[in-house]
Amino acid sequence: MGDFKRAQSIVGTNNDGGRPKNDFYPTPPEGTIGLMNAEHFSGWKVWEPACGDGSMSKVLTEYGFDVYSSDIEPRGYGDPLSRDFLKCNYLYAPIIITNPPFRIAKEFAEHALDLGCEKLALLCKLSFLEGARRGKWLPKTPLKNVYVFSKRLTMTRNGETSKNGGMIAFAWFVWEKGYMGKPMIGWI
Repeated sequence: MGDFKRAQSIVGTNNDGGRPKNDFYPTPPEGTIGLMNAEHFSGWKVWEPACGDGSMSKVLTEYGFDVYSSDIEPRGYGDPLSRDFLKCNYLYAPIIITNPPFRIAKEFAEHALDLGCEKLALLCKLSFLEGARRGKWLPKTPLKNVYVFSKRLTMTRNGETSKNGGMIAFAWFVWEKGYMGKPMIGWI
């Protein structure tokens, strides 16, 4: 695949099949470590519902969390049963931390909040702040913090290695049950 088509598939504008099924873009360790250094989590039970190959779950475990890991498409890590997060009606842990498929990140956030999680952290493109639908929805949610990566993360399709640096700006979006103020912006 050429560099231009690869870039399109990462950004999400390539519709010719270059984009991985279910958006498998493993989170580099520094992405999860950045969240751990920026945000405090009270409680130790975490659900990672888009665990992929376990890259995020492994870091969370190193930080002492008891992590329930699942995915719609098991990739050899976590619960061997296929679990479609958007169809789950049971909250496996009060804290949800994940890198959701980008095209359905809003649906992930809505579902997690509807399940009643205490805290939700989603790794999303910074452009998650944009858009008419999200612009009407986000102010009505308990979005507490947005942590923008100062140095872009290098996300790799299907876990492939890449010689290129990060092409997309990412941020952690953190919701907290009962939070009523405006979100704060910080940098990682």
